[in-house]
Amino acid sequence: MAHTMRTGTYADPGGGGGDWRDTAARYALLPLRIFLGVTFIYAGLDKLTDSQFMRASGDGSIGAQLQFLDQSGDVAIPQMIDLALKSPVGFGYAIAFGELAVGIGTLLGVLARLAAVGGALISLSLWFTMSWAATPYYYGNDLPYLMAWLPLILAGASYWSVDAWWRQRRRML
Repeated sequence: MAHTMRTGTYADPGGGGGDWRDTAARYALLPLRIFLGVTFIYAGLDKLTDSQFMRASGDGSIGAQLQFLDQSGDVAIPQMIDLALKSPVGFGYAIAFGELAVGIGTLLGVLARLAAVGGALISLSLWFTMSWAATPYYYGNDLPYLMAWLPLILAGASYWSVDAWWRQRRRML
C-alpha cells in the first residue's frame, strides 16, 4: 500500500496559518456555541413570555409541573422538587433568567466557561428532575444537553467571542 504526503496548504481565514483542517478544528465548537446559546435564550424568553408558565398552579404552569413531579416520585433527587415547591414562581423566574444569562454568555462568548458551567448545572438539574424517568435514558433530552456543555467548559470560546477579544487586548497592554 502506497502512502503519499499531502504538501498543499490552504489559507486560514482565522489568520492562524495551516490548512483548512486546522481552521475547521479551531472553529469546531462555534456551531455548538451558537446552537446552545440560541436554544437557551429561546427557552428563557419562552418561559418569561408564556402567560401560563409563571404561575403557582393551573394548566401549563411551573407549579403544576412541579406538583406532577412531586406526586410521580420519578425524580433522582426529590429534595430539589421540595425546594422548588416552596416558591414555584420564584423557581420559574430563576430558571428563566438563568437560561437567558447562560444563552447570552455562550452566544457572545462572555465568560464562556462560566456560562457553560451554568448551562451544565441547569441541564443536570433538569435531567435529575424532569427527564429522569425517561426510559431508556437516552429518550430524555436533558442528558445530551449536559454532555454538549462539557466541551465548552473545557475549551471556552476561543474565536468570535468577547473572551477572545479581552485576551487579545490584555496581550497588547
